[in-house]
Amino acid sequence: MTATIFSTVTAAFLASFVEVVEAFTIVLAVGLTRGWRPAFVGAGLALLLLAALVLVFGPLFALIPIRVVQFVVGVLLILFGMRWLRKALLRSAGVIALRDEAKAFAAETAELASQTSDRRADYLAGLAAFKAVLLEGIEVIFIVIAVGRRAGSRSTPGSAHSRLSSW
Repeated sequence: MTATIFSTVTAAFLASFVEVVEAFTIVLAVGLTRGWRPAFVGAGLALLLLAALVLVFGPLFALIPIRVVQFVVGVLLILFGMRWLRKALLRSAGVIALRDEAKAFAAETAELASQTSDRRADYLAGLAAFKAVLLEGIEVIFIVIAVGRRAGSRSTPGSAHSRLSSW
């Protein structure tokens, strides 16, 4: 039992860590080019929204039968996986260029830096940080749901309610 819990927590942590690094990279780019205020405001608002979503919808997920959750998460994984597989195959065949993260970072920072005279640039920079943290945070939520709900569990609304009330 302890090994199962440890492996589940480790898998969820490692998968979530990748998403956190992606969000941090965007917030860092916004902070370095437009200033830290829009970066922190955007990221903070996204974290508040994510916390509210988890508080509101978290207990409701326990009421959904495990088979429905598995099906929905499976369909999402297949859809995203097929897209990633297509891109990987096209890149390996040389049809599209390999993604150069340093080049993409430089291009985004140059774009943000060129907008220094635009009054809306700080708003747009904060919006970019907000969007990045929100989307990556939602991915973390899906990862935790997918990894956290074991395939062998027989969850019913009654058992879910008893687990929630024990918190």
